[in-house]
Amino acid sequence: MQKPAVTLMVKAARAAGNVLLRHMHRLDAINVVEKDRMDYASEVDEEAEKVVIKELRRAHPDYAFLGEETGSAGKSRFTWVIDPLDGTSNYLRGFPHFCVSIALVENGEPIHGVIFDPIRNDLFTVSKGSGTQLNGKRVRVAERKTLEGTLLVTGFPPRERSRASAQLKTLDNLLLEAEDVRRTGSAALDLAYVACGRADAYFEAGVKPWDIAAGALMVREAGGKVCDFKGRPSGPMDARGIAPRALVAANLKVCELLQKKIVDTGYAAAFD
Repeated sequence: MQKPAVTLMVKAARAAGNVLLRHMHRLDAINVVEKDRMDYASEVDEEAEKVVIKELRRAHPDYAFLGEETGSAGKSRFTWVIDPLDGTSNYLRGFPHFCVSIALVENGEPIHGVIFDPIRNDLFTVSKGSGTQLNGKRVRVAERKTLEGTLLVTGFPPRERSRASAQLKTLDNLLLEAEDVRRTGSAALDLAYVACGRADAYFEAGVKPWDIAAGALMVREAGGKVCDFKGRPSGPMDARGIAPRALVAANLKVCELLQKKIVDTGYAAAFD
């Protein structure tokens, strides 16, 4: 049975998804701001986040918020961590791969999460200790035991371009065994896809809590493992952990093998 918090988050995510779909026919008229080099936000991001916050605050006015667009607000052991449009670059180009991501975090640890893809009407939900679901059905990570034949997903965030050569060296090495690599443009959906077995593993640097809080819990609750490039825990997912971080996610065996490759190829050392 779905937890009350998840029911609330689903309602908020669907409301935000409706905002995203409503504006898709007028992409050329949307006001876009360059937050950083090759890192964009739009008025749609802001409108979607306001819709989410309004819905969540109505139910829990005392909870804190951490959003990609509005930053951190309030102090509480519970924090709503929100990415109203994960995949902004895709969205602004009309590339149909983006989502709304919402997590409820308790003292830095995600306890509930929702990722909603409004284009495919895919709804991923998770509660700590209760497993991960896709459209109401329980899902698990893929059962692959080696890197041979894996489908990997990664990203090349603008803030990490100085380490791109180290990342490409790792990819070059991985492609000796992996079947292929995808770069989809949405870290939240990447993690959700690992959780349901659509992809075997994910790794990326430069991600922040709003990118990964819901998805990381989904991978864990689907039987997988999430860690940083050196195998350590991923750190708090609230306002204490807003610095960019590195993440690896897969089933237990593949996660360990992928994380070792990242170390052995020197990519992990690029963050020392």
